[in-house]
Amino acid sequence: MEIVFICLLVFSTVFLFDLLNNRWQYFLLYRRRKGFELHEPQFRKLISSNIRYFNKVDEATQQKWLFRAYLFFRSKKFHYVGVDRKEEMPILISATAAQLTLGLENFSLNYFRDIYVLQHDYHYGHYSLPFMGHVDSSGIYLSWHNFLEGIRSAHDSSNVGLHEMAHALAYVNFITKTDEDRHFKKEFHNFSKVARPIFQDMQRGRKTILGEYAATNYHEFWAVSVEVFFENSVRLRHDLPDLYEAMAKLLRQDPYKVLVSRLAAA
Repeated sequence: MEIVFICLLVFSTVFLFDLLNNRWQYFLLYRRRKGFELHEPQFRKLISSNIRYFNKVDEATQQKWLFRAYLFFRSKKFHYVGVDRKEEMPILISATAAQLTLGLENFSLNYFRDIYVLQHDYHYGHYSLPFMGHVDSSGIYLSWHNFLEGIRSAHDSSNVGLHEMAHALAYVNFITKTDEDRHFKKEFHNFSKVARPIFQDMQRGRKTILGEYAATNYHEFWAVSVEVFFENSVRLRHDLPDLYEAMAKLLRQDPYKVLVSRLAAA
């Protein structure tokens, strides 16, 4: 009887804990959604007028994107170094992170609490060349000038926001392992089966749409691939179809399909 009583007590405790935890999670989600409803018009206006890809996806995806951008925005502390804060800065940076992770379950990059916004290129460590952005254990760093150029230019495959968020996504999954996404980690191995031979060929001198910088190291190859995947999906799919398909499976997104659907509906 004593053993039965203990088992029932343990079962009841676990059940009650799960119940309270679920109710607390529901309450938090409710509060966040209420807060989001107040900010949605501002987020939609700024994101739709600055990020072209947002206007190509369907309404359901836009709603998901906006809500995730809001949650990301709420979870970070933004620091402004040598630049005056503007309302669009944290919102557009959050929207870029949400864009990259739209197809993933874990999207908050929770290890990174701090995001640093600088005005222009800057020097970091012992490197002689200036940086447009970087990621390290202290946070995510972005040059605002280059960030804006990246999201607004339709004539190149450069997007420093997506580039640095790609580094951050790899960082939390493979270095800190604090905000792992099971699908991403599993599928990244399949992505690498396609990507590494291309990367190795580029190091031997092969020219591709990814450009010379992608051959610097495999970390940069990954981040540049993300930029081109979203910024020039048509040519990437044409020139490196296997890489494109591997990225579409990895990120659970298909920018080429989005573009084709948009053109068909026009």
